[in-house]
Amino acid sequence: MGPAKNGANHKYIIGIAVAKTDRLRTVRETSPLDKPAGVTVLTNATGRMLRYSRLLALLPVITGAAACGRFEVVPLLVGSTTSVHDSGLLDELIPAFEDAHPSVSVRVLAVGTGQALALGRRRDVDVLLVHAPDVEREFVRQGYGLQRAPVMRNDYVVAGPPPDPAAVRESGSAIQALASVAAARERFVSRGDDSGTHRRELSLWRAGGLQPAGDWYEEVGQAMGATLLMANERRAYVLTDRATLTSMGDGLDLRVLLAGDSALVNIYSVIEVAGAANPVGACLFSRWLRSAPGKERIRAFGLKNFGESLFSPLPAAGPVDVHAEDDCREIARPE
Repeated sequence: MGPAKNGANHKYIIGIAVAKTDRLRTVRETSPLDKPAGVTVLTNATGRMLRYSRLLALLPVITGAAACGRFEVVPLLVGSTTSVHDSGLLDELIPAFEDAHPSVSVRVLAVGTGQALALGRRRDVDVLLVHAPDVEREFVRQGYGLQRAPVMRNDYVVAGPPPDPAAVRESGSAIQALASVAAARERFVSRGDDSGTHRRELSLWRAGGLQPAGDWYEEVGQAMGATLLMANERRAYVLTDRATLTSMGDGLDLRVLLAGDSALVNIYSVIEVAGAANPVGACLFSRWLRSAPGKERIRAFGLKNFGESLFSPLPAAGPVDVHAEDDCREIARPE
């Protein structure tokens, strides 16, 4: 038996490896026929490609065995918020994690935090990287997650057109900034997708006693990158995480108009999904993000291209042994 050919049934490497699994029905893929062998290409709601898992060493074994129907390879499925994708952070973290753990092959589903948590409830993913603390805690309390571990932080900012017609720069807080936009009825573009960013925006409106509505307020139901592009086109205000805005800055005529409010702190956490199909991989990924090598990757992201760190790693609750694969297997072993 020779290796599988690249034919109609084998357009995607992920399709070869997990042809019989139901967990990947939520993944929307694009054909990687024009990509190097071994590179998986996933897309998010904006159609932007994710190129992560490099299976060059395992490809002959995976394709040959799968073609004979001998076994299924279940990858580590990560449900992630779009901001860590759109900012480019995952392009740094995933290859480094796979280099540290070559037996683990990562697939990322980049969606809003609300959608990511829904994937976790259905066990369509093994581990989550999300940023809506209140609903994350509830997710764990309800038994869907094994633990929630804060990993890193950055901040939200209110951005808008340089002329700033709503005088947001003169605001003393994020709540006042949004109130100024509403009072002036200047355009505001909202993600409108139940993401962590959308949830934070809604909490700020509520805190100011406001319910945004009208032709000046537009919910677009898009990821952070696409939302920023729309805000730019409409010369509108928007609540965004600073990292995505910075990484896209050269192509946008948007400015940070309000920042530094404690209400704009943005915490990202990793959650291992209870009953995950790949609990060992989920454990290893969670530990690696919180280990010294993972923290250094997070801290370094942005320094070369932008002269500043776009995310700040948070201290782990205790020492993390990044190489403790046996420990992860023991934890994941069923009773």
